[in-house]
Amino acid sequence: METEKGLSKGFWFLSAAAVCVAAGVLLLQAGKQIYSNNKNGTVKAIAAGVSGGEASLYKERNMDRKLTDEEEQVIVNKGIERPFSGEYYDHFQKGVYTCKRCGAELFKSDSKFRSECGWPSFDDQIGGAVKQQKDADGVRTEIICAKCGGHLGHIFSGEELTPKNVRYCVNSISMNFVPEAEQRIEKAIFAAGCFWGVEHYLKQADGVISTVVGYTGGNVDNPTYKQVCTKKTGHAEAVEVEYDSSKTSYEELAKLFFETHDFTQLNRQGPDVGMQYRSVIFYLNEQQQEVATRLVGELEKKDYDVKTQIIPAKAFWPAEEYHQDYYEKTGKAPYCHIYKKIF
Repeated sequence: METEKGLSKGFWFLSAAAVCVAAGVLLLQAGKQIYSNNKNGTVKAIAAGVSGGEASLYKERNMDRKLTDEEEQVIVNKGIERPFSGEYYDHFQKGVYTCKRCGAELFKSDSKFRSECGWPSFDDQIGGAVKQQKDADGVRTEIICAKCGGHLGHIFSGEELTPKNVRYCVNSISMNFVPEAEQRIEKAIFAAGCFWGVEHYLKQADGVISTVVGYTGGNVDNPTYKQVCTKKTGHAEAVEVEYDSSKTSYEELAKLFFETHDFTQLNRQGPDVGMQYRSVIFYLNEQQQEVATRLVGELEKKDYDVKTQIIPAKAFWPAEEYHQDYYEKTGKAPYCHIYKKIF
């Protein structure tokens, strides 16, 4: 994509096709100066710092680190860095991109692609990490960190740049990068009734990189939801969790698993009845087995009649796309999973 010529002192206008920019309230960085293209079409310099009710609300949230003035202009004031200038524009190492403000994992490196638009581009997010909302200009769709609300950039679709036909256009300054070598990625598989609710809680846990709902523990390869509902395939609705063990542990996730469902129910969870809704920990190694067994022992000492099975993991088959991130897509809330502190 090409940029149109600058109109004043390093102020950039980008063609509509170029992506992240259009007429409206945009902030662009030119050296140390920040500019705003307001709705009346005039250009004015504005001082670094937070202004407006939205910025105030943002700063009241629980943030993890102090931002520099330049970072604040983009992440808080919803500005935009100059095209082709960001640290991660031409960056293609293996790893994960995280929120500069709160550290939440946002994008995996394998979703990054070259779009030639001037900013880092991704065609997928880590499940539930990024939220969309109408931009202040009334035209574009803004993307923000789902955890802290920090401004990331904008999302575009219909460009046919990748098979997924979507582009998350992100400011480099809104992100950090963790190389694959510094990550300690592990997996866990839990079943606790309807996988919508199980995923809802697990994906919000610190250190969780991604979640996938699916079917496991049965005797049919790659089953469909309709097949599983016949109760003849032997599968359980389950969630496969990918997490960074340097930020959380299998034990913490297993505790959350127990604290978000009724593990005293057999082959059901609330109104959902059947073998596919059984409570199971599918362990992937001896360490996970030992942790799960110990936690069950602790629960039994608390006089709980634990019905949770602890069995070796079998093939995990991802469920249909409409089941993935269900509550995020629909805006609904879990109907049979409620958090209750136990441990």
